[in-house]
Amino acid sequence: MAAFEHFEPLNIAVLTVSDTRSVDDDTSGDCLAQNLTEVGHQLAAREIVKDDIYAIRAVLSQWIADKSIQAVITTGGTGFTGRDSTPEAVLPLFDKTVEGFGELFRAISHDEIGTSTIQSRAVAGLANETVIFCVPGSTSACKTAWDNIIRDQLDSTYRPCNFVGVLSTIAKQKKS
Repeated sequence: MAAFEHFEPLNIAVLTVSDTRSVDDDTSGDCLAQNLTEVGHQLAAREIVKDDIYAIRAVLSQWIADKSIQAVITTGGTGFTGRDSTPEAVLPLFDKTVEGFGELFRAISHDEIGTSTIQSRAVAGLANETVIFCVPGSTSACKTAWDNIIRDQLDSTYRPCNFVGVLSTIAKQKKS
């Protein structure tokens, strides 16, 4: 795995999945965009889509195919109500799943919301050299995921390992 001595900024896209949010009231997307740029990453793209499997897949597929986008964070559509369908949309796109992400997110969230955390279907995975994190739509859940998991895993200096090193290794293997 590649070892980085200094911070390597990534191009990260943010996708809000919601039937009701707009640019004016997307506080979860705002939270993620602000947090990732504050630490030095670039906001590569940002969109809001309806909670529809094929609308979600269409945007994610474009971003996964775009070699300049190294990471995607989605917010919303991970629950059990209404049309929540982010996991169903995203899981078939993954080349590999990051099993521990959902488990760790729910463990950390337990301290904040108790057993209600079991209703989160947060998932993560790798697709075509892109790491994708899918988190719940509440702003507090986005903050929890960013502060406690995603920020470190997208930081090239975080030890003992992070996804920047993994993405670099995958890219090198595909070129050879």
